[in-house]
Amino acid sequence: MRIVIQRVTKAKITIDRLEEKTMGVGLVVLLGITHEDTEEDVFWLVNKMVHLRIFNDRHGVMNRSVKDAAGSVLIVSQFTLMAATKKGNRPSYLGAAKHEHATPLYELFLQQATMGLGREVLSGKFGADMQIDLTNDGPVTLVIDSKNKE
Repeated sequence: MRIVIQRVTKAKITIDRLEEKTMGVGLVVLLGITHEDTEEDVFWLVNKMVHLRIFNDRHGVMNRSVKDAAGSVLIVSQFTLMAATKKGNRPSYLGAAKHEHATPLYELFLQQATMGLGREVLSGKFGADMQIDLTNDGPVTLVIDSKNKE
């Protein structure tokens, strides 16, 4: 399981060109799921995301988490994060989990994030066509992979 976290000052997601959700300061989290991922990956990544200290304290030092900063979180499923690009110029998505495996893990990720933050998270819609507009703050962008716990 892999996430790309972006610290933002604002974000908007449009789902299937119909539904819009907006947020202010917080995190936009892109979530990629492989066929090897389990609930353990969800628990580890959500804990890391909720407690990651990437928001400034009153001294301008990145010393607060999104939870500490009372920031919003938008979580979006993104199978393309699991692309293999080693051979040729066309990415292979064979490593991405199939719908049957990925959907329950995505829903668990949303549930655990809501519990970890103590408030509801925003989300995209699994498998939908989505557009995300955001203002990356810093910029701060991190990639975290549950199979490579550095």
